[in-house]
Amino acid sequence: MDVYEDTPQGTIIGAVTAQDLDAGNSPVRYSIDWKSDLDSFFDIDPVRGTISTNELLDRESIAQHNISVVATKVNNPVLTSRVAVTVHVLDINEFPPELAMPYETFVCESAKVGQVIQVISARDQDLPQAGQRFSFKSPQEGVKTKNFTIRDFGNNTAGVVTLRGGFKRRSQEIYHLPVVIEDGGLQMLSSTGTLTIRVCGCDTDGSLLTCSAEAIFLPVGLSTGALIAILVCIVILLVIMVLYVGVRRQKKKETLMTSKEDIRDNVIHYDDEGGGEEDTHAFDMGTLRNPKVIKENLFRRDVKPELGLCPRRPIASQNSADISNFISQRLQEHDGDTSAPPYDSLATYAYEGEGSVADSLSSIESLKGEMEEDYDYLNEWGPRFKTLAGIFAERSESQSDVTSSTTTENKY
Repeated sequence: MDVYEDTPQGTIIGAVTAQDLDAGNSPVRYSIDWKSDLDSFFDIDPVRGTISTNELLDRESIAQHNISVVATKVNNPVLTSRVAVTVHVLDINEFPPELAMPYETFVCESAKVGQVIQVISARDQDLPQAGQRFSFKSPQEGVKTKNFTIRDFGNNTAGVVTLRGGFKRRSQEIYHLPVVIEDGGLQMLSSTGTLTIRVCGCDTDGSLLTCSAEAIFLPVGLSTGALIAILVCIVILLVIMVLYVGVRRQKKKETLMTSKEDIRDNVIHYDDEGGGEEDTHAFDMGTLRNPKVIKENLFRRDVKPELGLCPRRPIASQNSADISNFISQRLQEHDGDTSAPPYDSLATYAYEGEGSVADSLSSIESLKGEMEEDYDYLNEWGPRFKTLAGIFAERSESQSDVTSSTTTENKY
C-alpha cells in the first residue's frame, strides 16, 4: 500500500479480505497485531478489513511501515490467519530549495564584463534527490542590474556573471546579490538566497592575492602577517619593560624597609689611616658613640687631660708644717675633678701619722714581732717537725740581721 505523507487522519489507504473454506463459511474478524504497530499509526475495520491512518505520517522520519493483520473465525476463534502488510510513505513537496553551501564569492579588480566569477547549485530536503529539478534567476527577471546577474545553465547549476569591470576596493569592498531558486515539484516551492561578493586583488592569471582593504595602505613587501608579528613583538617588549620596572621598584622598597631594621647599616666606615698607638689626636672616638647619650661638658677619657683644664687650689708649701692638710687638699681635688680619668699613679709621702687606732703599719715593727716568735715548740711535735723548726729558726736569725742593719741606716 502507498500513502502520501501528511495524509489526514482516518484516510483509508487499503483493505484486506479473508474467506472461510469450511462448509459452514463462518464470518471473519480483522485486527492488527499490536507488536507490529507499537505507535498505532494505523487502524483497521474489524468487519470490512479496511486500513486507515491513525496519525500523520512523515516520509523523512519513517519511509516504510510493516504491520501484521490477523483474521479470526467467529465460530472458532482458535483458528486464525495472519498476513504482512507493507505501507510505503510517499514524499510530497514540502521543503523549498536552498543554496547547496555558504559560498565565499570574490571578484577581481581586473575582472572583465561577462566573466563568470562563481558557479552555484541548490539542494532540497524532499525525496528523491536524484529526480529533482532546480532553476535559478535574479529577483527581477528581465531587469538588468549594474554589477552582477545570474545565468542558469539548465543542469541544476547557475553562474554569477559580471556586468561591468573596473571594481575598486577603495570605492566599495562588498556587494550582495540575491538569487531566486525554484524546484520542479507538482506544488512548486521557491526560496531566495543571498550571495556576498567581495572585491579582491588578483594576479595576472586571476589567482586570489588579498581581499583585505587594509592591504591597500600597507607598504610594498610588508604583508599582514609580518605587520601582526611586529605588533606582537612590540607588545611583548612593553610587557617585559613594565614587569622589569615593577620588580625593581618592589626590590627597592623592600631594601629601604629592611635597612631601617638592620643594625648593620648603622656602622660608620672611615678610610683614614691613623699614626699608630702614639697618635692620640688623629681620630676622635666620640663619633662612634650613640649621639643620644652624648652630653655636654664631658671630657675625653682616652687622652690624658692637660694641665689647666680644671682650676685647682693653690698647692701647699713644702715647708708647711701641717703636711696632713696638704694631703687632704690634694685628695679632695682629685675626688672632685670629673675631667681626670682614673689613671693609676704612685704618690710617695715621707709622713706617717700618729695616734692611729690600728697602731703603726710599719714593716719594721712587723719584723720585730716576727723576731719575738719562738719556734722551739715544733721540736716537741715529733721528729717530723724537727726539720720545719730548723728552717724557721734560720729564717728568724736572717730577719734579725736585716732588721739590725736597717735600724743602723735609719739612724745615720
